[in-house]
Amino acid sequence: MALPHDTVDGLREWFRFTDFRQFLEVYRVVCACLRTADDFELVAYELAAELAAQNRRDAEITFTACVHERNGVPEADFRRGLRRARERARTALGVELAWIFDISRAMRGAEAETTRWAAYTVEVAIDAMKEGVVALGLGGPEAGYPPEPFAPFFTRGRTAGLHSVPHAGEHLGPSSIRGALNALGAERIAHGVRALEDATLVAELAERRIALDICPTSNVCLGVCESLARHPLARLHARGVTMTVNSDDPALFDTTLSDEVMTLADPLGLGVAAIDEILVNGITHSFLPEPRKREMEAAFRAELARLKALHLG
Repeated sequence: MALPHDTVDGLREWFRFTDFRQFLEVYRVVCACLRTADDFELVAYELAAELAAQNRRDAEITFTACVHERNGVPEADFRRGLRRARERARTALGVELAWIFDISRAMRGAEAETTRWAAYTVEVAIDAMKEGVVALGLGGPEAGYPPEPFAPFFTRGRTAGLHSVPHAGEHLGPSSIRGALNALGAERIAHGVRALEDATLVAELAERRIALDICPTSNVCLGVCESLARHPLARLHARGVTMTVNSDDPALFDTTLSDEVMTLADPLGLGVAAIDEILVNGITHSFLPEPRKREMEAAFRAELARLKALHLG
């Protein structure tokens, strides 16, 4: 594949995004490098290995199937690669991978193209539920692409048993989040940090315990907030909003899930109890079966208590 740079330093500089549009361009080039089932197995398994090294047990990972199908990769190939990676991760690493297949708001081309690929994403997600697909997402630029037109696709997915986790409230404000809640039946919101602009919406999110999947480093890299120190996460938490902490695209943002957890203490300033709560939210607001949730929550709380006794006295 022809890349814009031929050195690691050059690529790192290319990864310094100035806005969401530039991020999408980099993302498209990176996606175009994945051509075979072996490619998808490699990157998915290496991600699982990184998660295992960070003591992660389960992960729900967003995957944009339509981008790869449109790039000419047969559906059977990327599904085979993801399936093999998932099986290897479970047996070799003890990490369970689940997938959130997301609809792209703005496929290049006419509106009919976006509609066609949205329909494709829903059907392939439903067909791949037995391969670990648990939810339907909605990604891409929010400006000009509100959630409401995608309601029929989410209705189809939810009727089939998929959960709803759209991106909203990242680059647009409260109206995008309300659309995700009301039109798409969102059970969690990816990002959602701009809810802070509407006190009534914040109160609703808190009351309904709709978890925000917050990605601090990504929000800084893409200009959603100017610095980690000024990130709205702590203010949302103080108002009772449920949240999880996430890495978004870890390779593109030069971060890890552990790095994101570290930001909760410094510079975001949360105490140990609040950090424990956010970590456990990752289990309680996951799409795991209820017995597995209870088992994992009990194990996590015991481990957290042991670690605090060991390190905090």
